[in-house]
Amino acid sequence: MITMEIPTTARTELVDITAQVAQAVGQSGVSEGVCHIFVPHTTAGVTLNENWDPTVCHDILLTMNDHLVPPNHRHRHGEGNSPAHIKATLCGASATVFVSGGQLQLGRWQGIYLAEFDGPRRRRVWVKVVADSG
Repeated sequence: MITMEIPTTARTELVDITAQVAQAVGQSGVSEGVCHIFVPHTTAGVTLNENWDPTVCHDILLTMNDHLVPPNHRHRHGEGNSPAHIKATLCGASATVFVSGGQLQLGRWQGIYLAEFDGPRRRRVWVKVVADSG
């Protein structure tokens, strides 16, 4: 397993970690298999989405922050970051990408993102590349 430390700079942001994950795949020596990406945090997640046009990330965060999970005075969590926990639940803590020819098999426009919902912080991302058994 490879642990990556990813710094975030804003309260909410999507950080493109595709290159770092691809490097981990290359270091693994696995030619055919799967790459598991896991974020061990309750206020962050991982997602696959478009990495060509940065306005997609902007629009995702705008919708999550302003429409889906805005702050709510009825939240009871004492730390005051209930929206971050809810967004992380909606986003998910893991993703799996196929590996073939030693390369991540992503769609033409896809990238892998660390989703920060309670930053800025230093986040860990765990990557495990597993070879096909057959």
